[in-house]
Amino acid sequence: MKNLAQNIAEILYEKKANNIVALDVSQMTVITDAMVIASGRNALQVKALADDLEDKMSEMGLEPARKEGQQDGRWVVLDYRDVLVHIFHPEEREFYRLDKLWEAENNRIALSFDEDQED
Repeated sequence: MKNLAQNIAEILYEKKANNIVALDVSQMTVITDAMVIASGRNALQVKALADDLEDKMSEMGLEPARKEGQQDGRWVVLDYRDVLVHIFHPEEREFYRLDKLWEAENNRIALSFDEDQED
């Protein structure tokens, strides 16, 4: 689960997603083990990030169990069972604050590019 979350975050980082966070939520919910939360600069980039991630994951033999929101590009959710991916338009991210809702003391998953990101 941790490696999958890190791989997903890396794919999003390479496509210039903003403010990428990976959280281990396995002790908080039975829905998933981890969440990757990222932002695009606008609706077009949110859709492009989701499409690219889905393509790259498909190349690895992983298809989402569910996907929501790709039409609007405001909040896209890709469900890879062990990892839920949320890609937000900046306004929606600020409004819903999922990373604040699910972040606990020590549940951030370290990402190779963490120090390169701006919060």
